[in-house]
Amino acid sequence: MSAYKQFLTSDIIVTPFEVSKAFNFEGAAALTGSNVSIDRFLGLNTSSLFSPNTDPITGQVSTQYQRLVYDSVKELYYSNYLSSSFGDILNTGSLVPGADTDGDRIVGTTQSTGRYYNYNPTSLTYEKYFPTASNAVIGVISIPGRLFGEYILPNSFTLKAESGSIYDDGNGNLLLSGSNQICGNIFYEHGIAVITDDTATSTSVYGTGTYGTATYGIGDLSFITNFITSSNVTCSFSSSYTIYETQYKCTMRENEFNFTLNPSISSGSVAVSSSIGTFYTPGQYLENFATASYFNPYVTTVGLYNNNKELLAIAKLSQPLPTSPTTDTTILINLDR
Repeated sequence: MSAYKQFLTSDIIVTPFEVSKAFNFEGAAALTGSNVSIDRFLGLNTSSLFSPNTDPITGQVSTQYQRLVYDSVKELYYSNYLSSSFGDILNTGSLVPGADTDGDRIVGTTQSTGRYYNYNPTSLTYEKYFPTASNAVIGVISIPGRLFGEYILPNSFTLKAESGSIYDDGNGNLLLSGSNQICGNIFYEHGIAVITDDTATSTSVYGTGTYGTATYGIGDLSFITNFITSSNVTCSFSSSYTIYETQYKCTMRENEFNFTLNPSISSGSVAVSSSIGTFYTPGQYLENFATASYFNPYVTTVGLYNNNKELLAIAKLSQPLPTSPTTDTTILINLDR
């Protein structure tokens, strides 16, 4: 049997805290496996007429037209930055054309009505170069949400291929190991890394050396294309996820719950004699051990119920806890979700 008591607002405390998990995937098969699905896309800036039969496609997990990848990334992440490598200050020192007093960025002239939010991972001024030349190529690494959680942990992303090794600087930039040259950007909350600079050069990560100006082992592939199409690739990052811990304070006042509801304290039946015979009545008398003045029940289990008295969770104590007739007793229950 159970005894119920309703929680007060002050009895419930919800505390958020972040947890992280590191991932490391090696090889194209590991990245594109059914349990991983890290996809890599090439984006192409083309002005030719669209043809579903001849337009180039890209992607290992899912296929997309390269022109659509380019246009989507440009619209989502770089639409406010096309007039300069920096989004808020031009080389002349003036604001981006169309910037209003609230900080919204407007593409084009001040009469433009297009406002865009480009998911900047920092409030600092940082480089967001995007190639706009004809046939310009970009590379996109897309990590599924079930892997990165709420966002990729800054300073945790690394991508390695024959072209070299790319890592993030914690402020949304992708840097090339060795030279620290900025070659793209990462958008932590979307799990998207974009390589935009195809002129970056580095010593081969998986090769054995360099010859002249060409990196050994890359062949005719461009810097970006090698990261996207290579089967000899490693992707590492850490995910971030917020867990909410709810603490329930179960307080028993000194005058509450001082008697047990366990039916084992009552006798099974009682014999009653009369002039016409002996009768047995159902148990309604306490056993002798429960009538002493020092008798106190023990708490072994606490259940959490909703308003309909439906059991939602059970907390078991490590050992029975006696209630006190002289002081309040408090049991703290922590529930993570």
